[in-house]
Amino acid sequence: MPQVIFLPHEEICPEGASLEAQPGISICDLALQNGIEIEHACEKSCACTTCHVYVREGFESLDEPTEDEEDMLDKAWGLEPDSRLSCQAVVADRDLVVELPKYTINQVSENH
Repeated sequence: MPQVIFLPHEEICPEGASLEAQPGISICDLALQNGIEIEHACEKSCACTTCHVYVREGFESLDEPTEDEEDMLDKAWGLEPDSRLSCQAVVADRDLVVELPKYTINQVSENH
């Protein structure tokens, strides 16, 4: 099973985490199931950018982003070439290293 390594994030995941992932799960769902509280204001419907992440390693193993995801990513804070919406990025068969951005663009925090 592939490993997904979450790099340390000061508030959300201070120690970082290394998680086993079942192929086919989204990065967001994997994080949430393991206590890493990634924001997901649109309930994972690809309608916001609060779950934006950087896939530092293994990016090429992910399916190509849809046009809707690319349109949303254009609005994300700190967009980089390895940016993805974690609700849309589905783990395949390779290990991933994921970094959570320092900030998100969220007008209202829903406290999920």
